[in-house]
Amino acid sequence: MAQIEIISKEDLLQFKNDLIQEIKAIIQPARAETTQWLRSRDVRKMLKISPGTLQTLRINGTLRFTKVGSIMFYKYEDIVRLLDSK
Repeated sequence: MAQIEIISKEDLLQFKNDLIQEIKAIIQPARAETTQWLRSRDVRKMLKISPGTLQTLRINGTLRFTKVGSIMFYKYEDIVRLLDSK
């Protein structure tokens, strides 16, 4: 015969808390290493600027970018840094 174990609400609550902590530990490092990339339209919305102004920021080196095919991407951290400097 199989032995019957009784699980209390407290046992389930502790299991839930332990599981959440383990999931957070897995997700947090991955999130910290991920760089968020934004497209031109998102950057223009954030900075409230026109396409021409964004082009000027690229040309004069104020805002770094990476071009993949015909799409330009900008690091979120660079946008925040630009906002903080103004």
